[in-house]
Amino acid sequence: RPLLTAPQHPLTPLSFHVAYHFVAELLSFPIASIFEKTFSNGLCCWGTKLINAYLVLLGLPGAEMIGERAALQRQQSLPHRPVIPLVARMADQNTSGTPAMTEREAFRLDKFRQLLAGPNTDLEELRKLSWSGIPRQVRPITWKLLSGYLPANAERRASTLQRKRQEYFGFIEQYYDSRNDEHHQDTYRQIHIDIPRTNPLIPLFQQASVQEIFERILFIWAIRHPASGYVQGINDLVTPFFVVYVFEYIEEEVENFDVSSLQEEVLRNIEADSFWCMSKLLDGIQDNYTFAQPGIQRKVKALEELVSRIDETVHRHMQHYEVEYLQFAFRWMNNLLMRELPLRCTIRLWDTYQAEPEGFSHFHLYVCAAFLVRWRKEILEEKDFQGLMILLQNLPTMHWGNEEVSVLLAEAYRLKFAFADAPNHYKR
Repeated sequence: RPLLTAPQHPLTPLSFHVAYHFVAELLSFPIASIFEKTFSNGLCCWGTKLINAYLVLLGLPGAEMIGERAALQRQQSLPHRPVIPLVARMADQNTSGTPAMTEREAFRLDKFRQLLAGPNTDLEELRKLSWSGIPRQVRPITWKLLSGYLPANAERRASTLQRKRQEYFGFIEQYYDSRNDEHHQDTYRQIHIDIPRTNPLIPLFQQASVQEIFERILFIWAIRHPASGYVQGINDLVTPFFVVYVFEYIEEEVENFDVSSLQEEVLRNIEADSFWCMSKLLDGIQDNYTFAQPGIQRKVKALEELVSRIDETVHRHMQHYEVEYLQFAFRWMNNLLMRELPLRCTIRLWDTYQAEPEGFSHFHLYVCAAFLVRWRKEILEEKDFQGLMILLQNLPTMHWGNEEVSVLLAEAYRLKFAFADAPNHYKR
């Protein structure tokens, strides 16, 4: 394909094969068996990154540069909309970018507060109320309750928080010094490499103290989960919890907030709470990250079957141009769409995921299907493999807010209602 060749640097099958093995080893990509299966088709599931690395070695323009240029052109062609902050401001009750709370939002906030004020919170009612989004002021306590981190009984919450926070920092004392041991140094080194890449456009995450917090959280999680250990992509899953729990203590914008202005005890609380809630999330999807990542492979296959039933035209279009779902949807499952959406949208999406039974493990499949079909027009306009891959890896969601996420979730719920109770309906 044109993307892969240059007259002065012809990629022979042998040089291509050698480069594949060298770059794959260099970048430590997972599921090597899938590379062998799909590499002969031109680009494997990690092809853009592999080819980009190889082209850089040859001194040629990288594939990611091409993708970024195309994505920028698409973004610039969008109708003008007000720029929404990366993370919603205090006034943006539902992270929507709207400047003031509406009467309806004020009513919903009051309902949340009444529900949370009782001696025993009705978690079923809290889930129903949270499905349509959680106001910023009550999101921290609501997430902790819905994740199972805090008990429904109000009297037990303070002691539970104290015990769990002490337990987490006990893990730090017990395990963190071992990060440079021979047995753990590879894990720690990979975490240390990945952390600066986490949301690089948000200054909050580039602060040294924040990166150290993330390193501790991820290293302790990896040590306590040897079946999977640390896998690239898990680093993204810390950020929504961290931002939400920072908002518990501040009223200003979070993008440029200097965490050093917080008391040490507050930072420790945010760190421990983020660790435990991330752990609760990962407990439900851990087979996504065990050897060969079988959970992701099953979900990508289920996504392909589902899309083939709900939009056969899109499915056949991608088949015609030899686009395999694993080539773009692996990231959707591995990172829970966090690389495809602004952080404000991820936080809103997770309101629903935590309210929905098996939201991260099951409902996410229907969100991905709705998300793919949402770009039907753009997909059908692309007439080659390269164009489709660049589109699918750079979907123009920069301006998305609450409205777009709500439409996406409504369509996902419709698909779940139609197919979840009768999975054979989307199997041929």
